[in-house]
Amino acid sequence: MSEPTVYEEDLPDVITVVQAREAGGVEVFESAEVPAPRPAEGQLLVKTAAAGVNFIETYQRSGVYAVEYPFVPGKEGTGTVLAVGDGVESFSIGQRVATTEAATGTYASHFLVDAAKAVAVPDEITDEQAAALPLQGVTAHYLINSTYKVAPGETVLTHAGAGGVGQILTQLLKARGARVITTTSSEEKAEIAQAAGADHVLGYDGFAEKVREITNGDGVSVVYDGVGKDTFQGSLESLAVRGMLVLFGGASGQVPPFDLQELNARGGLFVTRPAVQWYLRNAEERNWRFTELFAHLSSGDLKLNIGGTYPLAEAGRAQDDLENRRTTGKLILVP
Repeated sequence: MSEPTVYEEDLPDVITVVQAREAGGVEVFESAEVPAPRPAEGQLLVKTAAAGVNFIETYQRSGVYAVEYPFVPGKEGTGTVLAVGDGVESFSIGQRVATTEAATGTYASHFLVDAAKAVAVPDEITDEQAAALPLQGVTAHYLINSTYKVAPGETVLTHAGAGGVGQILTQLLKARGARVITTTSSEEKAEIAQAAGADHVLGYDGFAEKVREITNGDGVSVVYDGVGKDTFQGSLESLAVRGMLVLFGGASGQVPPFDLQELNARGGLFVTRPAVQWYLRNAEERNWRFTELFAHLSSGDLKLNIGGTYPLAEAGRAQDDLENRRTTGKLILVP
């Protein structure tokens, strides 16, 4: 492999990372200097401008999900291309890129990403927006465009309307012309969901009955459910005939096995369990989703709620705030 091209300065010999030295609480995080990676064929070396913080990273740190320690978390980030590996023609040195599929951890001053899994960031999009958008934005995009394509005028139920995905879902659905019913767990969160544009905001208790009242007994075309165990039955009860329940997460726990005959008894319902990797299958699909999301940001149809910006060295504090629900909106790290 030929030497990568260098942008503005020599490639660093070491980079700064935040790593979990072992499984445990946020106290296992430590800042460290490690040898700087070099891009392999088809890869980019990116100087990190900002990285997104996601709940899955708390599971990896704590040992709920098996990883090898020391472990540098993070798949979501944005920054400037510092060097390219052989065969990369789609990006140039100095270009800003974003990804939700980094090859090395983004809790770092630099990270590697396959060029095929990166997208160019338009000039009008800030680094903070580019870091906050990828995972939650792509999730919302595939849910309403690919898993179940929502048509103007349809009524949709979402859960956790004050959450990161929930707020983006509501805004994209309203831009589509849909009517949005959502659920939240508190008055404070209800205000956030209303600010995002939800037409009806309900508490979780008895939400299915209230959805039936709002829809004159018909139910909704689709439910986007990222809560899981605690809402699954009510989500089924909220659906119209031939409606679809899209279970895309399990914040309250995993749904136990259930009798498929219940789908027939409730009106020929559909249930699906998507995940983001099945909706980023190639560069064409990836670019389509990001292009539309960036356009929504530029037009003002979509506004991101960045709930906190933390220095990279304080990644533990960011995760602690996330786990203990001290913030709303997206959390990002800045080297």
